[in-house]
Amino acid sequence: MQKFQLELLFRIIGIGSASGLLFNGDSLFIASDDSHIVYEYHIDDQALNKTALVANGYTGPLERVPKIDKADYEALALHGKDLYLFGSGSTENRNTIAHINIETNEVLPHLDATDLYLAMQSFGEITPENFNIEAAVNDGTTWYLLQRGNGPSAQNGIFTLDGTISDMFFQIIYNPIALPKIQGVQAGFTDAVKVGNKLYFLAAAEASNAVYTDGEIKGSLIGTIDIETMTVEKTQIIGQSKFEGITLYEQTNKTISFLLCEDNDDTTTTANIYKLIIDK
Repeated sequence: MQKFQLELLFRIIGIGSASGLLFNGDSLFIASDDSHIVYEYHIDDQALNKTALVANGYTGPLERVPKIDKADYEALALHGKDLYLFGSGSTENRNTIAHINIETNEVLPHLDATDLYLAMQSFGEITPENFNIEAAVNDGTTWYLLQRGNGPSAQNGIFTLDGTISDMFFQIIYNPIALPKIQGVQAGFTDAVKVGNKLYFLAAAEASNAVYTDGEIKGSLIGTIDIETMTVEKTQIIGQSKFEGITLYEQTNKTISFLLCEDNDDTTTTANIYKLIIDK
């Protein structure tokens, strides 16, 4: 994985801190880690729809939610017509999994992942201050949740969950994953997508030793993991930006294309969407 092309494809005005992507049909679903909204951008007509993920009677901000209050939606996964947005679990109020039907835009009851995340922490021997879910991938009854190693212990890993999400009951397998450093800083998972029998993942190196705080970005990389062996096959540094979202866009016999988003960790409200092309 040495040849790649990376270009800015378009900008979406009105979205800040983009943290997750999912491409479906002509729609690009976008999560923001400081928003109580799921965004749907129709690529063909460049229209942006917003669906609030809060109950009736909520009076707080929907966007630019203060860090102490935000749900920290970091990952998107689609199961049939059900779209799930996973909170990171990095604090006690970030244990929500939002749920929406993408055909009707109906917001369904959220799932409380508190017990699941506690079980995952125990199973993976990850302390609360190190726990940080940044990617979710669905493959039928199997779910892959990626733990970002940007806490004090720098623990990157993959939780494989087998079960039904509506029941919130899973058989859990945990595999620690060793990722490289960028400019001397440990890279940590930021998102992933399944293509064939591989997970294509993003990882960013951020000079911070806490899951709750931001730091200087040293760069991002893309890599592949064999699902059967849970081993990293290849990695490639793709730039200095903090890329936080990846989704499959299109394939040819020789290449595969992804859409990426970056999180600038600032107050801008523009989501930059990139196209990344790599050789198969």
